Order: sequence, then structure tokens, then C-alpha cells
Amino acid sequence: MSSDLLLLSNESDCESVLPALSLLPHRVRVIAPDSSAMVTAGGHELVVVDARDNLANARNLCRMLSSGGAGVPVFAVVNEGGLVVVNAEWGVDDVLLPTAGPAEVDARIRLRTAQRGADSVAGGPVTVGDLVIEDETYTARLKGKALELTYKEFELLKHLATHAGRVFTRVQLLQEVWGYDFFGGTRTVDVHIRRLRAKLGPEHEAMIGTVRSVGYKFVRPSRTNRDSSGSRRADSAAQQEGAELPPLAEQESDAEAAESGHDGLPRQAEREYSAPH
Repeated sequence: MSSDLLLLSNESDCESVLPALSLLPHRVRVIAPDSSAMVTAGGHELVVVDARDNLANARNLCRMLSSGGAGVPVFAVVNEGGLVVVNAEWGVDDVLLPTAGPAEVDARIRLRTAQRGADSVAGGPVTVGDLVIEDETYTARLKGKALELTYKEFELLKHLATHAGRVFTRVQLLQEVWGYDFFGGTRTVDVHIRRLRAKLGPEHEAMIGTVRSVGYKFVRPSRTNRDSSGSRRADSAAQQEGAELPPLAEQESDAEAAESGHDGLPRQAEREYSAPH
């Protein structure tokens, strides 16, 4: 069984980092180890971080990936001399030596990805804070009250909540929720996000956060009371910076060209969040 892997390294190929990978049927994409990896990671089944040289940077990257909410297993490739500094603070799921053989590497990958799949199936309904999403009945409940959602609104909410904390670009959401054969523009995503926020209501609309210049993410509610004043400060800062959204009427016109139906919901202000460092 092959998996989609993401290798974060300054090398141009996986053979230079973990030679065994080049002998296995897994699909490996290699990109530079920077902060943009957080957005890319979620589209893969496992992330491998090249930690052979710069241990400090590798540790920070691993911690960012593990705490970013993408829900993707993270492996670190570390030289034998670097094993002494790897600890729980790294947040990695496993550690590999560059000299590991194909059988060992494949076994570790298969076991970890299989475990992730089993955890997903065993999880049942998706529960995030006061929100409970039941896939089998296509029902979303907020504080026990059912939300009246269209099919696409339900699918979009479920997709974001299932990957709470992960940042999605508009293009990614179009591909993963609407499908690759959808010919509408990215404004369709903005319209559906607005409608979802309206249906979540003022108390919970901040569950769907906007990461400026990137896209959207589902924000896990804190155990304490919501910091409504913080949200208002974020809105005020966004207005002062002159951030503007395309006219809602224009957005809905584009969306309705691809999908029929308009629920005439009240327009909600966008919520801005800073991307995690």
C-alpha cells in the first residue's frame, strides 16, 4: 500500500535524506522546510522532517506541525548523534535514522497511517466544543439545537471541524469540498463561510476563523469563556488597516451562477486571525 508523503528538506530528492524512501512505492513530495509547510501538510498522509543538520530549526518546525491542528503524523529523520536531543517537546510521532532500511521505514509508515485511520473511524461524531456533527444523519447541532444547513454548508462545516486548527486556502476548499470538477470561483467559498457564520450565530461565528492572505480554519473554542472583546479588537484593527472584502452581492452572484438557491441570511463581518508562528 502506498501513501502520500511530504518531505520537508532543502535537498531536492528524498534519496539524499532517507535513501530507503526511494525504494518504496510511496509518493513523496519534497518542499523547503518553512512556515508554508503548515498549509501544505494537511493534504498528505504523513510528513517527514529532515532534522539531520539544523536540529533547532527542525524542532521548531516539528512543534509547529504537531500543534497546527492538521492531524497528520510527523516523522523526523535524525542522525544518530542527534537522537540525544529529541524529546517529547518535539511533538513527533516517530524518529528515523537516515540509514534505516526499506522494510523498517515501510513498516513504521504503514503502522502509523493505519493507526490514524482507525482513530478517525472510531471517533464517531465530530465534536468540537458545543458543536456536534453526525455524518450518518447529516446533522449538525450547536448546544443541542440542530442547524438548518444546506448540503454544501454541512460538508464545508464538517470538513473544517474535522481538521480543526488546520488552515485551508480557498482553492483547497474548492477541491476538497466541491470537487475538482467544480468550475465556480473561489468567491463561492467566501459566500458559504458567511452563511455558516450567520447560522452559527454571534456567539459561535468565531469558530470559523480567517487567516489573512491564506484562507480559513476552524478554531477550537477555549475551555474558558470566549474573549469577545478580543474579537472586537481584531475587527477594529482590520478596519484600521483598510482590509476590505469584495461586495457581498457580487460574491453571491458568482456563487449562485454555480449553485442554485439563496437563503437570504444576514451579512456577517469577517473575523481575522493571525497565522500561527
